[in-house]
Amino acid sequence: MRQAAHDVNDDHVPAPEELRVLDPATEELLATVPAASPADVDAAVARARRAQERWVALAPGDRARLLRRFAATVDAHLEELAALEVREAGHTVGNARWEAGNVRDLLDYAAGGVERLTGRQIPVPGGLDVTILEPLGVVGVIAPWNFPMPIAAWGTAPALAAGNAVLLKPAEATPLTALRLAELALEAGLPEHLFQVLPGHGPVAGAALVDHPGVAKIVFTGSTAVGRQVWARSGEHLKRLTLELGGKSPNLVFADADLETAAAAAPMSFLDNCGQDCCARTRILVQRSVHERFLDLLAPALEAVRVGDPADERTDVGPLISAAQLARVRSYVDPGAPALRGTAPEGPGFWFPPTVLTGTDPDARVAVEEVFGPVAVVLPFEDEADAIRLANATPYGLSGSIWTRDVGRALRVSGAVRAGNLSVNSHSSVRYWTPFGGYKQSGIGRELGPDALTAFTETKNVFISTEGPAQ
Repeated sequence: MRQAAHDVNDDHVPAPEELRVLDPATEELLATVPAASPADVDAAVARARRAQERWVALAPGDRARLLRRFAATVDAHLEELAALEVREAGHTVGNARWEAGNVRDLLDYAAGGVERLTGRQIPVPGGLDVTILEPLGVVGVIAPWNFPMPIAAWGTAPALAAGNAVLLKPAEATPLTALRLAELALEAGLPEHLFQVLPGHGPVAGAALVDHPGVAKIVFTGSTAVGRQVWARSGEHLKRLTLELGGKSPNLVFADADLETAAAAAPMSFLDNCGQDCCARTRILVQRSVHERFLDLLAPALEAVRVGDPADERTDVGPLISAAQLARVRSYVDPGAPALRGTAPEGPGFWFPPTVLTGTDPDARVAVEEVFGPVAVVLPFEDEADAIRLANATPYGLSGSIWTRDVGRALRVSGAVRAGNLSVNSHSSVRYWTPFGGYKQSGIGRELGPDALTAFTETKNVFISTEGPAQ
């Protein structure tokens, strides 16, 4: 769900000692934030280890109560957090409110698992065998800039609930909401140093977190390229790892689908957060017999999308995150290519109009690489087998949608598409109470859902003999 701003192996590039946070809609400087050094990371790990020992010694009910208090404190500051997200990330105010609410809900949901994190009793001869789920210790969460608050909470909430301490490194462009959440955690009564935020550069603070032997697990959300480096570096210590990486998700529209509904829903399936979403349905695959009809329906739906001031309640889509991301998106789109186009503001800010390319070769860069912007391609397919072939013709496998009135087809195609999260006749794929994660190069492991806490534990097996010593 977003690309890391810097390569964690980019050690030859000197990093500035502070982060400059810009408003993507105006290019105004919002804040400068000190950047953490490797020494800062080392000191934070030491503090976190001591805090974790105190945290896990608390009764489960007390830990759950503190996490619920943290959730209530976030809820009391929801509008403040949303406003901060609008300014630093360029998210629409409606999305930003949902994101702050998602942090609250994740904390509440995770708190409910603290007292239910139970092991098993396994029948064995000659004694009693039990399993115990123990916390890992210190967990490092490296969060992206595209959804700074919720994705940070995806790792932080279950890790804390499972009895761990958390060190959160936010993306360089979006550290402000993370810093505020750490303040709210202390206000709610969480132990000092249990949840620490380390703003910094990927090649410095991020690399130090990944390399540190005192960090038991890394949760990384970012590009597949950087995810490979995190995996390789984590292997030096056989560190536990969850990776949520890139996507190039298909939106399959069959001839028997409700075309009006499918076309009306298509724009926001790839335009949410200005397309900066690894779940974005950027490959719209339409059965050839209804291809032209679908484009006729899609054009007015795309034109109706409002791109503008993210603080305006009427806005559907805000700006891209940075000048670098704007340049990246532009590099994929030939201005003269056949396309359906929306409109975007001119002047200051990192704006790009909603764009659907209509005459694209299936092997073109824009059709196979993750653009991470408000750009999609429409590709025709012949039949069900051809649709499945096209849907799987990508190294990614994160999400996708299937539009059909045929229940049998919906089940067949859902079984055949190699992706971790699919929706039928909708574009919904992320809920905090259901699992989320990808196939292939979209990542390893799963986040969210009923098993989220166990991903932050080790299973210990204990056998107790019931037979007396030999006489």
